[in-house]
Amino acid sequence: MYKNVFARLKSLFTGIDWKLFLFLILFLNVKLPVKVAAIILLYIAQPNFKFGFNARFSRLPLFYAGMIVIAVVNWFLNGNYTYLNLNISFVLGILFWVLCILVIHQLKLFTEKNDPAVIHNTIRLFFILNALVSFLNYFIIVLKTGAINPYQFQGNFQKYFLSTGDMIRGLTFDVSTTNALLNAYGVIYFLRKRNMVMTIVCMAILLMTGSNFTNLLIVVVLLFMFAFQSDRLQKSLVMIGLFLMVLFMAKVSPQNNEYAIVSLNQLLGKNPPVASKQPIKEKSLRDSPDSLLSKEERKQKTALLYLDSLGKEIQRRKLLANKKLNKLKPPNMTVLRLDINSGFYQRKLDTTASERELLKLAQDPINLPFNILYDSTYKKGLPGKLVAFKQTALFLKDNPARIATGVGTGNFSSKLAYRTTALGISGSYPKKLAYLNLYFRINHFALFMLYFSKDESLHSVMNTSNCVYDQLAGEYGIAGILLFLFFYLGYFTRRAKKIAYSLPLILVTLGAFVMDYWYEQLSIVIIFELLLLLDIKETSYPEKEKQ
Repeated sequence: MYKNVFARLKSLFTGIDWKLFLFLILFLNVKLPVKVAAIILLYIAQPNFKFGFNARFSRLPLFYAGMIVIAVVNWFLNGNYTYLNLNISFVLGILFWVLCILVIHQLKLFTEKNDPAVIHNTIRLFFILNALVSFLNYFIIVLKTGAINPYQFQGNFQKYFLSTGDMIRGLTFDVSTTNALLNAYGVIYFLRKRNMVMTIVCMAILLMTGSNFTNLLIVVVLLFMFAFQSDRLQKSLVMIGLFLMVLFMAKVSPQNNEYAIVSLNQLLGKNPPVASKQPIKEKSLRDSPDSLLSKEERKQKTALLYLDSLGKEIQRRKLLANKKLNKLKPPNMTVLRLDINSGFYQRKLDTTASERELLKLAQDPINLPFNILYDSTYKKGLPGKLVAFKQTALFLKDNPARIATGVGTGNFSSKLAYRTTALGISGSYPKKLAYLNLYFRINHFALFMLYFSKDESLHSVMNTSNCVYDQLAGEYGIAGILLFLFFYLGYFTRRAKKIAYSLPLILVTLGAFVMDYWYEQLSIVIIFELLLLLDIKETSYPEKEKQ
């Protein structure tokens, strides 16, 4: 028995490309300096700068090079060449795209030089290690809470509970959404490889992160694979995965299921984030559970119950004043019992330092759009993601000169635009180099202030402007969108005549691009490109590339 276990463990570490493995671990780390150090070390160990860009048979996607060209064109068109802070922001934007080129070039080298089995073994080891770290995240939470199921633990001001999944960060130490999407790729990849154990492991980690949007994506893609891209064993694995999802949402974290329904209703405009219901009558307010009341209504209920208790105490004292105390029994007192498990008593409602800073900015007269948005958007209950799309559409409509190439990198909708505010929103940045473009200030930044200066319950991906498509349209215009369609997606789809798992991965990625600025995040796109390059090698190549 022990010999078999030892042999299995030994097999995990054989046929591994250790340079690729270490590069994935380091580059996927959330810290930008670690990413930069990883790419520098890789080019020292494996120096090669023959990128092979070509108009007809380009070795790498022309998309990244095209983004740099558009950024430079916009820099010339915008002028302000002597504005230091703007120029630094522009250079940083270019460097992000350069990093993308350097990374995909090395991934291409790994797939060209290695046997596919070596890449498969390396990818499998990466997902095993990520799963071990994710389970360690979970066990640490269990030790801290003393609860086997922290997804229903409401103590410590609900630090865990619905937010438990946010702490399952995995090997990258990035946000849990990154871990969720990486494991969504893992589910698809191992499902196509008919690896039952790893498919279930990746599905379990995906569910533990509690990412409702990723869950929705994987359900759609799994149903697609069940119908069009699976044999009997793979169909069984799909059913097991869907069963695990139903089990998790029904038994492990049912409140997360309720939250998903509320978010969906909000997206459809059926459930405003701010209470806009008719006032509840006093009697109903007293009897209503706290979970159904807004913040203000819970305060009113507490006040009413206090007044009721106070009134009874006054009545008791009047009776005692009219009769002798030693001959009277005190009247029955109603004990005020409040639900300590309700959100009102389990969540800290204090304004955080970051919220106070945003509120201070909102009071600046230059931020008038904040107040306009509050009246026209927030009170109607529209999710910020939809408002951001509307902002971009209206901006391009009102500025037709910007439709072709956009406003410029870091000037409208990107991780860089938030970072250069020097507010610590998307990473640290020197305050003396802070840069905030006017177009960004009166659109997406005003939207960010609107939601993230309010209660923590509104700090959701649903209310952010983060979106690759928004970034391409706002900062790179139609040219950027066309480059993405023809020279990024087209690059991968044209090179595989018989796609094994690329199409499901592309579907997940297209959905994920609605959630964040993933190119600038330098995380899930790396695994996505590695898997697609590997799929291309295993299927077919254009004749020019074979040569």
